[in-house]
Amino acid sequence: MAEIAESPNRVIPRRAVASWVLYDMANTIFSMGVVSLYFSLYVRDEVGPQRADSTYGLITALSMGIIFIISPLLGAMTDRASRRMPFLIVSTLLCCLCTALLARGSYIMSATLFVVGNAAYQAGLQFYDSLLPEVTTEQNRGRISGIGVGVGYLGSYIAVGIGLMLGTKDKPLLFTIIASVFVLLSIPCFIWVRERGNPNPRPVFGVQMLRESTAQTIRTLREGHKYPGLLRFLFGRIFYTDAINTVIAYMSLYTVNVAIAAGGTKETGEKTAQLVMMSAISFAIVGGFVWGWLVDRIGPKRTLNIVLWLWIETFALAMWIGFFRLPVGWLYLVAAQAGVAMGGIWAADRPYMLRLTPPDRIGEFYGLYGMVGRFSAVTGPLLWSAITYVAVERSGLHELTGQAIALSSLLAMVAFSYWVLKPVTDTRRDWAALGSQ
Repeated sequence: MAEIAESPNRVIPRRAVASWVLYDMANTIFSMGVVSLYFSLYVRDEVGPQRADSTYGLITALSMGIIFIISPLLGAMTDRASRRMPFLIVSTLLCCLCTALLARGSYIMSATLFVVGNAAYQAGLQFYDSLLPEVTTEQNRGRISGIGVGVGYLGSYIAVGIGLMLGTKDKPLLFTIIASVFVLLSIPCFIWVRERGNPNPRPVFGVQMLRESTAQTIRTLREGHKYPGLLRFLFGRIFYTDAINTVIAYMSLYTVNVAIAAGGTKETGEKTAQLVMMSAISFAIVGGFVWGWLVDRIGPKRTLNIVLWLWIETFALAMWIGFFRLPVGWLYLVAAQAGVAMGGIWAADRPYMLRLTPPDRIGEFYGLYGMVGRFSAVTGPLLWSAITYVAVERSGLHELTGQAIALSSLLAMVAFSYWVLKPVTDTRRDWAALGSQ
């Protein structure tokens, strides 16, 4: 989109901010209820505990692979369009339709619906994040982003609460309710978030658009020196989002195995997984508010550094539990730390990216931002699947030992991302002087 100057006197209606934040809650219901909890348990029921990790990893990787390929194209399309909101509406409705139909037919059909629905959800996140400048100013961006994270995790309470009230046996009903609540909570954002719009829209569809947007993305990657820190940030982001997205996807399966190793049943393990998730959510809500305030105080880079150190310690403890068969109670400490750290990642991550992004290229750059996130969401589950396949299915190790080995790889990824990001600054760029406009 053409550059829209930031007016110091711009008034952003409170209902627009509240509606944007509410969408964060809505999409978190899908993320927690479908991706982190109930669909992985559905896969476990269908293929058995030994194949659950590798199978779910392949399904997730396929879904994320699709969105990885089309993310830059979607970003370019929104930069050319007069408004971004229609893209968010379509992706949300498609995700909810697929979710409502999960577990109502064959296993293959449900896997296919998950692949499409999760890809639509991930596309919606990209459109949603690119709307952040429409509901914030430079002065309150960290705080609003943090509030979105904190309130968003309330959606996880809703997702887990649905399962606690109804049980996890009737999964078709669970998925339908999750889809319905997602739609209802999204409507205010669709209505009240007002965009300043693109004063020079161009055709969104067609061969010419594909050719121009592909050429622009390649040119951006080749001319990375014009955007100080951008490519290094995106490269580093691959590794910490890889680790975090993977642990979110597998937390339920890991918790079930820890509970069973401690002498529980599959049913008590699933109940424990829900309670552990609730613990993580509680701390993520608090973390989102605190980290958002900290971003505005010390900047997104220093905040992210602190968060990455917390993730390193969290993965080390989680790995220790699996290797040494520690009691289930230790998982609640891991959940608390992971919850605080999750709130910090997303509170610092979005403002950090905006510091590195020219105002007239937000859609395109968030396409790249989304692309690396999706790439990590492909490689993470594939790596986890490969490690658990070799350790459990081929070498005969216990499922929990295989998962602990996989956790050690996630710890290494976060440590590597911290090293990669050390030279990147979050100082405000003078884009006119840099000649990127």
